[in-house]
Amino acid sequence: MPTRILIALLAALVLVAPAYAKPATLEVVVAEPYLEMHTGPGRGYPVFHVADRGSKIEVLKRRTDWFKVRTDRGVTGWVRDEQLAQTLRESGEPLVITDPGWDDFASRRWETSLSLGDFDGASSISLTGAWRMSANLSVELLAAQLSGEYSDGWMAGLRLVHTPFPDWRISPYLLLGTGVLSISPRASLVSTEDRTDQYGQAGLGLRAYLTRRFMFRAEYTGDIVFTSRDDNEEVEEWKAGFAFFF
Repeated sequence: MPTRILIALLAALVLVAPAYAKPATLEVVVAEPYLEMHTGPGRGYPVFHVADRGSKIEVLKRRTDWFKVRTDRGVTGWVRDEQLAQTLRESGEPLVITDPGWDDFASRRWETSLSLGDFDGASSISLTGAWRMSANLSVELLAAQLSGEYSDGWMAGLRLVHTPFPDWRISPYLLLGTGVLSISPRASLVSTEDRTDQYGQAGLGLRAYLTRRFMFRAEYTGDIVFTSRDDNEEVEEWKAGFAFFF
């Protein structure tokens, strides 16, 4: 059965997944009279600290146009890219900040996606949110709405995603997950009873980096629905969409 083969393959790859490498940080020096630090990554967050000229700043990470930094006195806050661009490297050269690109994609920690597809003949729209635990492994939360000719439904689940080649611009991945599937018939000659069952799934996918913070994703999953009847149901799903990382 293809689903069992996918589960076995994913389990084998997880066992040999390498550890996540912590990215190196960058140190810069404040060149302007002061550098404003906010409590969060946005103009709506208040300025709570000002670093004076000559202070050393350690750049920890980036979120869209904001950078999390730490001063030489241990104060941590967020700085807008336009202000950070006015600092100097330790060599005395101005810091050059580029738009998000491949390096940001390779070091991303959070990702969200929106996909459209087919769930055993029903149209589906899916939303996922993922946390990247390591270069190879991530955990995803899934929510989907289903719409068929005779019934509607929804599903919610938790998935483990393994990317064996994270450095590839177009990279395949394997997934293993479980969750809850609810089906509400619109009309039936036999029964109009709603059904809510647990399901398990295994699948294959493809992730392609496009530009800036955007990706294309496509995947196939084979689901087993554990019904209260004598026989479980096997369901196939195809979907594709776009993802955004930060």
